[in-house]
Formats: sequence, C-alpha cells, structure tokens
Amino acid sequence: MFYVNSEVGALRQVVLHEPGLDFERLTPGNKDALLFDDVVWVSRAQQEHREFQQLLQDRGVTVHLLHNLLAEAVKADEAAEFVLDRILHDRQPHMGAALAQETRKVLGAMGPSELATHLLGGLNKRELVEALGERRSGGGSLGLDLLADHDFVLPPVPNSLFTRDTSCWVYDGVAVNPMMMAGRRHETVNYEAVYNFHPMFAESGAHRWIDGEAMAPAAIEGGDIAVIGDGTVLVGLGERTTPAGVEILAHRMFQAGSALRVIAVQLPKARALMHLDTVMTMVDRDAFTLYSGLDRDALRSWTLTPGTRRPVEAVENKDLFAEIGAALGLDAVRVLQTRQDPYSAEREQWNDGCNLLAVSPGTVIAYEVNENSNRMLEDNGVEVLRIKGDQLGRGRGGPRCMSCPIERDAA
Repeated sequence: MFYVNSEVGALRQVVLHEPGLDFERLTPGNKDALLFDDVVWVSRAQQEHREFQQLLQDRGVTVHLLHNLLAEAVKADEAAEFVLDRILHDRQPHMGAALAQETRKVLGAMGPSELATHLLGGLNKRELVEALGERRSGGGSLGLDLLADHDFVLPPVPNSLFTRDTSCWVYDGVAVNPMMMAGRRHETVNYEAVYNFHPMFAESGAHRWIDGEAMAPAAIEGGDIAVIGDGTVLVGLGERTTPAGVEILAHRMFQAGSALRVIAVQLPKARALMHLDTVMTMVDRDAFTLYSGLDRDALRSWTLTPGTRRPVEAVENKDLFAEIGAALGLDAVRVLQTRQDPYSAEREQWNDGCNLLAVSPGTVIAYEVNENSNRMLEDNGVEVLRIKGDQLGRGRGGPRCMSCPIERDAA
C-alpha cells in the first residue's frame, strides 16, 4: 500500500523523470510553448539528474523512473489503447481524422519502451512518414500536408521532469491532476495509464482523489499541495490551482475520512510564484521556509472542513501560521526567511531557493546555487544536501518539483 503521511517524514519511494528525448527537442523557437525559460544542455541535465537520483538512493530511497513505469504499463494492449484514444482524435485542432489515424498506426506498432519514449518525447512529421513508408494510406492528410518535416504531430512534454505536479500522493490516495496549461495536459494521460494499468499500482487499493482529465476545467497541481500531517493538507491558490480543484480534493478526502482539514493559501498569480512550493516548503516537524519577498502576516488563508449545509465549508483565518500550528498541535511554527537584499531574494526565489525536498525531518535537498538560503537553513539547524541544478532549473522547478513521493512515513 502506498501512502504519504507527511512532508518531512522518512522518504521511502519516489517517482522521478530523467531528461531524454523530450529535452532534446527543446529549441529557442518552441521553449515558450513548452513552458521552459531557456533551452537546456541535455547531457549536463542528465548528469545533474543522475546525481540527484544517486543522492536519494544513498539515503535509502527507492527511485522509480517515469519512462520505465510508463513502458511497463503500456505492455498491456488495454493501456496502450487507453493512451492513444485520448491523445489522438480528430477534435485536436492540428490533427484531423486522417492524421490521427496515421499517427495511431505508427504509435500502435511500437514496442512498449519506444512508445513510452515518444509519449514523453513527442513525434514529428519526418518520423511519422518514415515509419509509415508504404503503409501510408492513399488520399493524403490535410493535417499532415500542412506540417513541415520537423513539426510535431505529437508534441513533447519536457515538464514531465516535474513529477510532483501531475501526480501527487496525499495520505492514502493519489491525485492525478488536470493541468492548467495546455502544454502539460498530455502528461495527465501518461500518469492515468501508469496508475490504471501498471501492476505496481493497479491493485494498490489507493483512493483516487482527483480524476485527471475528467476534472477539467477545474485545475489543481501537485506543486500546490503539501501533506503537513495530522490530517491536514496545505494547498496554494495561485496561477495553476483553482478554488473548484481545491474543493473537489477536500470533499473527496473528507468523505473517505483521510483528512480533517484543508488550509488554502492565496498566492500572487505570477510565473515565478506559480506553485505553493516555489515560495514555501516544510523543512522540519515545526518549520517552514518562506520566500522573503512575502510578508508572513499578510498571507490570506482559509480552513476548509466538512460542512453541515454544504459538502465543504471555508472560514478565513486570522493568521496562517497560527492555524498551521494549531492543526499540528504545536505551540508555535518556525517560519524561516532569508535576510538578504531584494535583488538577491528575487534571484534565489527564481532559482527555487524555497523549493526543497525533505528526505527526513530537518534534512532537505536543495540546489547549491542558492547560497544565502542554504546558509540560513543550516543556521537554523536544518541539514542541507546540495545538488547541481544549472540545467535542471531552467524549467522553473527545484528538488521538490522534480519528485513525486509515493511512500513517506509520518513525521
């Protein structure tokens, strides 16, 4: 049984995605549509990621790679059909029925590992035409004819690197999240295939808090969700998560008796602050790091509980951290902010200085570039395990974003 009972308890198992074909296809021309701020030195990004994997394994964490999970899932014909039904249809603006049929013919003929590679890394016109060869149907396809050789029939999804967002475990259930941005919606289908058909998950008996694509247009992303313990979940309301998404998550957990309360925090709607974990993460049983550009006393929050007249009722809090402390049975919560000039603060926040992955209480993984933030944490008794992130961070995500815990102890 998989479960995540906290943000800081001992981490046991995690899902990561190592950069591959998806990163090789990032260019200056398509990076904005694919939600990256720059192109990436792929071999260096892979090296950085493998060092991240090794650090986790050295700490006793079992690492599962998304490509391998997806490949194992689509070994089942039913799983491959599930994915292809959802990503190839004539309602997609760039495709049409003829192109969808040709693309399905090619992807359906691939072996599981190759199919997983292209579900993550995309497929372009040249690859499609070469694979079809003499099998190409007569009459042509308007959608195909309009494409240049290197235009994508199926776009890559390099944001799969950030495994936390699309799938996150909350206590004894998993949320397969509908993504706010169009460039990430295909990721949801890949994860639905993994959780529905991979032998490791299909019989797990876990609750499904969020139903993926069926949830749209409501949206919620894992970077906004923190399992802080004692039946409490913290959720950010910013650029990528909607009130409807929060209320659906809360209602389903309340119905199952898996959570007692959800604390929703209002965030500025800005790319640099796109998720809760870009500005705030739990680093110890009683401690949170908070971006110094935010005033802790000015953060608006609401506590959601099971309602008597409606499924979920929300009451605005006077003080976010007092509410968190009360929920966790603490006299006080330590809020750790780095004292630095506004330029350094903004730069380190952009480089994910607050985006930290705890491997045990008071021990976190952080990007080495954030020197001031890391020093501040150590001055407050938090052990910092540093990793390189010069290339990995170009999609705006740190160690927490790049990890989807599927088993973690209570703190």
